[in-house]
Amino acid sequence: MKDSNVAAFKLGQAHEFVSFYGNTMKLIKCSAKVAEAYRIVAAAGATLWQVYPELLNPARRSLVEAVLAGGLPRNIAIEPGPSNEGRSLLVFSTERGLGVVETRNGGAVSRAPIDDADRALLLHQARHDALTGLANRRQFSSDLETNLPVLDGHKIALMQIDLDDFKPVNDTLGHGAGDIVLKMTAERIQAVLRDGETAYRLAGDEFAVVQCCDNQPAEAERLAESLVNAFKDPFTIDGIDVFVGASVGIAIAPNDGSDSEQLMKAADIALYAAKNEGRGRARTFNRSMMIMLEQREMLRRSLRVALEEQQFFIEYQPLVEVAEGIIGFEALLRWHHPYAGVVPPSLFIPMAEADGLMGDIGAWVLEQACRQALTWPSHFIVSVNLSPAEFLRAGFTDRITRILDEVGFPADRLELEITETVLLERTTNNLDTLNTLEVLGTRIALDDFGTRYSSLSYLQNFPFDTIKIDRHFIKDVETNPKSQTIVRFVIGLAHGLEMRVTAEGVETAGQAAWLSREKCDRLQGHLLGAPMSPDAIGKFLRHASFATRWICS
Repeated sequence: MKDSNVAAFKLGQAHEFVSFYGNTMKLIKCSAKVAEAYRIVAAAGATLWQVYPELLNPARRSLVEAVLAGGLPRNIAIEPGPSNEGRSLLVFSTERGLGVVETRNGGAVSRAPIDDADRALLLHQARHDALTGLANRRQFSSDLETNLPVLDGHKIALMQIDLDDFKPVNDTLGHGAGDIVLKMTAERIQAVLRDGETAYRLAGDEFAVVQCCDNQPAEAERLAESLVNAFKDPFTIDGIDVFVGASVGIAIAPNDGSDSEQLMKAADIALYAAKNEGRGRARTFNRSMMIMLEQREMLRRSLRVALEEQQFFIEYQPLVEVAEGIIGFEALLRWHHPYAGVVPPSLFIPMAEADGLMGDIGAWVLEQACRQALTWPSHFIVSVNLSPAEFLRAGFTDRITRILDEVGFPADRLELEITETVLLERTTNNLDTLNTLEVLGTRIALDDFGTRYSSLSYLQNFPFDTIKIDRHFIKDVETNPKSQTIVRFVIGLAHGLEMRVTAEGVETAGQAAWLSREKCDRLQGHLLGAPMSPDAIGKFLRHASFATRWICS
């Protein structure tokens, strides 16, 4: 039995009228006093409405249903019993349904039962989340401490649950919509739970489930799969479908930890693995995850000195206009760790963003790329990626202006690439920033279009020069009618808005020919040139200009 229920039973020892009901309102368990007073219906597996038919009154029933939906506990006065005693029911939500504490006062109003009811209300509020009705972090900590360490031969599973793509809901639809998603999240989690499984809201969009079951990890993995699947369908808010997924990290006691701190750490590491592998999935803790996390933390510490010790370098990938040939290069940041070798940008850039290092790193990339571009033909452009953390940093446009002035690089030869993630943040400030960059004369490209939170309003409201189609749509564009339809749509849309289109990830002559026929403006990919060092650019230009024009023709 859960601690909150145990507490209610202890509270009920003075008056002993305590009962618990499932979500279908069927009686689950009751005190001896309830069984004696209502023995006819209790013996038959009664429902709440049979034990207390007075609650069928429409006004009282609506109060009960409000509590069941996650509302606060309610004190409901009902008609006197057979001995003419005044009766009051404290109805409160539990993890699996409702609890009822009945007080009787012998026909006269007595302070003691009311005080008991008040204490029950305060106890419930202290141990439950007001928004979702789930047990809160305090109750979670208490339950873990009570159940750990486990007895010989028994096992407990802890599942840490984190919502995927929840932040965009708050950013785009408001916190009221976010609260609705959190309430519906609690309902979806509870809907898949069985006996011995308890859900908690820990904070924000973080939830947990504790499962008391010995068949582990099989039962935990079954439940985790059910939890992930429960979020496959969209949440509908005011007629708008919102997709929010769930990632789950699983840890089993005693294998992964014998106390709450160890078990929570193991579950957190497993959750991180689930997120890192693509989100919307569950992962069970194993020791290799710990090793990978330790290696990641080593890289994080090394990242802080990488710029100072000149471990970063830039490679350049050609940008090819279908009608003109090579017209510039995209600057791609690389990190050569002294012991780990070349670290993928997908690994270290999120670390740099999270640790507040991307502003300095981004400024270094921009300055180096502009200086390198001065050695190219005077009509070549250089394209530089901007991280959201860098773009949203105060004084961003001033830094761009300062670097261009110091290097002496023309603004119209600089193309800045941003992703749609940037646009989910402070919209008004973003528009001001982009308009300032446009006034400076820099080009602005929207990168990875169609892979994140694409909205046509972005194209209408923000001053883009170029849309980049992600390689995901290009890889099978020769054979996949759906990819062809999407690429044609983006090209037509961009041209209609007087924007240019770049196709990323062009790997075959067939892809290049198809894109050329569909009037795609610019191509980029290994077919046209792999990322290369600055020293290799001169040789590449001497040998590649004719070849790239031939490929695109």
